[in-house]
Amino acid sequence: MPTTLPAFADATASDSALRRFLHGLPGVDAVGLEARATALGTRSIKTTAKAYAIDLAISMIDLTTLEGADTPGKVRALAAKAVHPDPTDRTTPRTAAVCVYPDMAATAAAALAGSGVKVASVATAFPAGRAALDVKLADVRDAVAAGADEIDMVIDRGAFLAGRYLKVYEEILAVKAECGSARLKVIFETGELSTYDNIRRASWLGMLAGADFIKTSTGKVATNATPANTLLMLEAVRDFRAQTGVQIGVKPAGGIRTSKDAIKFLVLVNETAGEDWLDNHWFRFGASSLLNDLLMQRQKLSTGRYSGPDYVTVD
Repeated sequence: MPTTLPAFADATASDSALRRFLHGLPGVDAVGLEARATALGTRSIKTTAKAYAIDLAISMIDLTTLEGADTPGKVRALAAKAVHPDPTDRTTPRTAAVCVYPDMAATAAAALAGSGVKVASVATAFPAGRAALDVKLADVRDAVAAGADEIDMVIDRGAFLAGRYLKVYEEILAVKAECGSARLKVIFETGELSTYDNIRRASWLGMLAGADFIKTSTGKVATNATPANTLLMLEAVRDFRAQTGVQIGVKPAGGIRTSKDAIKFLVLVNETAGEDWLDNHWFRFGASSLLNDLLMQRQKLSTGRYSGPDYVTVD
């Protein structure tokens, strides 16, 4: 089973030690955090930089379908769109991944074989995470066996909010062990964590337990990714690398629907964590509708005409 970094062995030795460490993190200045997120969101972007940012954002999308009505046909269509987002322009970048439920991972893997687009699968009783650990681990094993390259797990928010941090930590460790070579994204559901201090604590908890990415949300609650909570998580991965030398990715998910929104998030990445994170190995957007707006804006930049939504596929 993976173990925590030696520098933090004492912090994770017991529930009380982990609690002391997490509650010893600096408190978040909510007003300052939100003001900085707002200020960075007002940066003007020149046309050449905008074209670069749109292509970068497309390449960072985990194109997602997580509905009870998902069918193999819908997943194959989404996979085709991930590989060739704009069939009329083969210079359009591919998306980073297609994200599906575990029972659709094999279908996605077959459709994406040889494309370079990853298969991401949610697991651990997504989205609520209310299941026994053996059920969650079986969920992960099934997804990996079906061809998932990446696992998006949800933490037990009830345990976290009750202060049972070691339980959450050990669960992430166990899931990480089941992932094998698959990368692990740990979803906090920031909209349910209530405070910025809790988001900072969850970020450090996930990183200590071996997350390859920390992720804001499932997209299934009212409050999902926001500039402020993403900024806070970017600060966490920046500080974690400064202390450990280990780089962790960030994935805001849910509610990011327009090119303007996506570019604001990219500015946050560049100004907070730095250029090393401006790559789809370290930053992703969890989205279903964002790609369409990026494609329309891309077409407008290249042709001078705004084609409208009828010229992109409806997911």
